[in-house]
Amino acid sequence: MSDTVQWWFNNKTGEVESGKQSLGLDLDGPFATKEEAQRAPEIARERSRAWAEEESRD
Repeated sequence: MSDTVQWWFNNKTGEVESGKQSLGLDLDGPFATKEEAQRAPEIARERSRAWAEEESRD
């Protein structure tokens, strides 16, 4: 097992968690850093926008 801490963003509470503390349904991640996990909603919006643009080109 790895000793590396993974960070998760809890969509239900809006909080960042160290390790999996909540139900997977509520979590985005894992992220390598706390700062990256804090940006999870922004990252998800960026990815959704990119996927939508890609689909519109098909």
